[in-house]
Amino acid sequence: MVQQIVDDLDKFLSIFPADIKEKLEKDPDVKDLIEVVLDLGREIEARFYKKTIIFEGRYTTDEDLNYIIARVGEFSGDKRAGIERTLHRISAIENRHGRIIGLTCRVGRAVLGTVDIIRDVIESGKNILLLGKPGVGKTTLLRETARVLADELGKRVIIIDTSNEIGGDGDIPHPAIGRARRMQVPNPSKQHDVMIEAVENHMPEVIVIDEIGTELEAKAARTIAERGVQLIGTAHGITLQNLLLNPTLSDLVGGIQVVTLSDEEAKRRGTQKTVLERKAPPTFQVVVEIQERDKLAIHLDVAKTVDALLRGYIIRPEIRVRTAEGEVKKVEASVLEISSQETEESVIKTDKKTDVLKIYPYGISRNRLEKAIRNLGIPAFIVKNLSEANCLLILKAHQKRAKDLLKEAEKRNIGIAVLRSNTVTQIERFLGERFGIRTVGGKNSEEEEALREAQEGIEYVLTHEEPYELSPQPAYIRRLQHQLIQQYGLHSESVGVEPFRKVKIFPA
Repeated sequence: MVQQIVDDLDKFLSIFPADIKEKLEKDPDVKDLIEVVLDLGREIEARFYKKTIIFEGRYTTDEDLNYIIARVGEFSGDKRAGIERTLHRISAIENRHGRIIGLTCRVGRAVLGTVDIIRDVIESGKNILLLGKPGVGKTTLLRETARVLADELGKRVIIIDTSNEIGGDGDIPHPAIGRARRMQVPNPSKQHDVMIEAVENHMPEVIVIDEIGTELEAKAARTIAERGVQLIGTAHGITLQNLLLNPTLSDLVGGIQVVTLSDEEAKRRGTQKTVLERKAPPTFQVVVEIQERDKLAIHLDVAKTVDALLRGYIIRPEIRVRTAEGEVKKVEASVLEISSQETEESVIKTDKKTDVLKIYPYGISRNRLEKAIRNLGIPAFIVKNLSEANCLLILKAHQKRAKDLLKEAEKRNIGIAVLRSNTVTQIERFLGERFGIRTVGGKNSEEEEALREAQEGIEYVLTHEEPYELSPQPAYIRRLQHQLIQQYGLHSESVGVEPFRKVKIFPA
């Protein structure tokens, strides 16, 4: 299907004062307009796909803001309004007294024909979760999916439209959703209630929902899935790995739990006794990462993908690209790697002319080792038996108890590498030296290593819900670590006395 764009741009431009409207209309790229930003007392800014224009000397006034507010719908609890029977969105910034002092006026476009890139996945009847950064087209794809399911496949589709972004403002939805029905949400905090209400009262075959963002909404999504209704939605996150580390939303893809293995099972797996495993079947069987508007990474079996991630394997999702001619191409098949049985040809390719490193780890976290290999993109993989290895990687603290293993490695002429700590940073440093790759160094090496250690601590706290202490750092580096930790919603404190003062991370 040839893509058709419906943007109602004339209705969007009509909400602005005459001089702003005229300047926007005269711009040759007005069809590529994304949003107009107005902040009280600051110059007006118009953002396009490939450029940004500042209206020099034209400052936003109270009159400008009031002019626009009077021409759009009522602002809801999430500080958003719209223009009736369009997809445009106007978001407000308020001061602490509740007065609007800024507006983000975003152009809403219905792009018909975008769903062909995942049409086979949609028709499979599986629950599908769309991920991607803001502005990459999640809502556009979701809207077109609802239309295709309702109009072309004859399904009973209900859209849970929290901010009226999918069906547009007003009581009559935008024609872009076709025959799909739309339920509005009186308050964003009630979204989970409306989700359940839709299933109980209106007998849908498909529920479409934008922005699943709370634990209650995640539970409601699981309830809907268990009742046999196909669920298609979006969530906050860029990749499946991000979602898995989000304690609020990880349940959407099965969740994480800590499991203690027996000595025999740990030895058989070649892992530590305490491992991470998937807690439950995923609510969404398919995850689509929208990398660009015409490029998607698709995890077709989320359960297997999550299991592989938690065991430290490398994930290769199916990549689909829409060419300039509108043709959909699959770039690579979905493959879960790497097992010790694979041949050298299947290991990650690299431009460096060097041998493949077959690592037998002892006392080293398999997950962290696999992560370091992924980060550096080197030709290395883990083996389960020393006889298959050309490198024994051992933790310094375990040297004394592994004398027989070290003797066996020397006997077999296997290289031995000793790490002083079991961190991704230390592992990457060893691998970088082995393959001649610069990892941490230069002007900001201390900051880079400290922030990487903080990232490891954050991942540990999110998965184990236990405090984690970082290495001692100077005050300015500790401040950077605190800022990074705050971004994940965790609590941190500096403990100890100089020069051994360090950051301690606590669960939220």
